[in-house]
Amino acid sequence: QVRLIESGGGLVQAGDSLRLSCAASGRTFSSDTMAWFRRAPGKEREFVAAVYYRENTYYTDSIEDRFTISRDSARNTASLQMSNLKPEDTAIYYCAVDVDRTTHRIGLRIARAYDYWGQGTRVTVSP
Repeated sequence: QVRLIESGGGLVQAGDSLRLSCAASGRTFSSDTMAWFRRAPGKEREFVAAVYYRENTYYTDSIEDRFTISRDSARNTASLQMSNLKPEDTAIYYCAVDVDRTTHRIGLRIARAYDYWGQGTRVTVSP
């Protein structure tokens, strides 16, 4: 059974940093696209960042170089290092994996391109 488990969320102040982790099990994701999405209160889920198996990375523009996505294929994990957090970063952050390269056909930012999702980890940034 494939599982994605996020961790690392919490309550921080504006300007602080957090590192989110996604631990995958049930299959090896070394050849798959891994991504982070988020859902802010009252808003739709949105793409945050993705990393291809060759470690090419992509980000949404609103991140403004504050976030860094990475993966450790040997450990079957992905991380999202977030710095200079802002109140507008408050959201539940989800890890997602595309195992059949749908992202290559329809794009990284499309949630339905991903096959597996974690339960999410909550990030709250106070002013």
